Amino acid sequence: MFEEKQKYKLLLFDLDNTLWDFETNAREAIRDILTEQNLMQKIVAFDEFYCRYEKHNNRLWTEYEAGNLKKEDLRTLRFHLALQEFGVHDYELARHCGENYIALCPKKTALFPDTIATLDYLLPKYTMAIITNGFSEVQHVKIAACGLDKYFQRVFISEEVGYQKPHAGIFHAAVTAFHNTKKTALMIGDNWENDIAGAKKYGIGQVYYNPRRMHCDGKPTFEIERLEQLKGFL
Repeated sequence: MFEEKQKYKLLLFDLDNTLWDFETNAREAIRDILTEQNLMQKIVAFDEFYCRYEKHNNRLWTEYEAGNLKKEDLRTLRFHLALQEFGVHDYELARHCGENYIALCPKKTALFPDTIATLDYLLPKYTMAIITNGFSEVQHVKIAACGLDKYFQRVFISEEVGYQKPHAGIFHAAVTAFHNTKKTALMIGDNWENDIAGAKKYGIGQVYYNPRRMHCDGKPTFEIERLEQLKGFL
């Protein structure tokens, strides 16, 4: 364990669903938007709406990451398709909801348990950066709103770097920016394909943040269920 503490110099953190509690923040923002637009009476069951929204959002994100969809269309369509399932056929309303979501959701500040305490512990010991897929104007707001910016020397966002996780290009950009070697870099994230498999293929260590104990086909360098467990080997 002591050897591991000496080995790593650069910690690369995923943002959404690793530090920033995406689902809690997204649900709160969407509920606020639906309430503002007087849509709750039509939807009735918010959990059912969020489930439908999430289904469309995940599919549309796959299309976006494949280069088949513009981000402006993604932002509108995820609301438009979900609202249609509840009898609301108003594309302009969906576009308005999409714009409001982008303005509101990044300002929500729910983090996963022990995020700040863990980062406080790591900050004096390591160089740290965020490496995230997403939209630049959204991710920077999230980081600042939550007070995470003081912990990270750089933020590598796929839209700015030109590569999305799991592409090796985004990992390479982060590692070489600090003049580190692959052996001294460690990726911490919740997404098996993007964070863990991507980092492993590139050749850097991985910490699989797996609070839901999801089954994975493969063995990461480390696996944790709580962020505070990082203190045990870093």
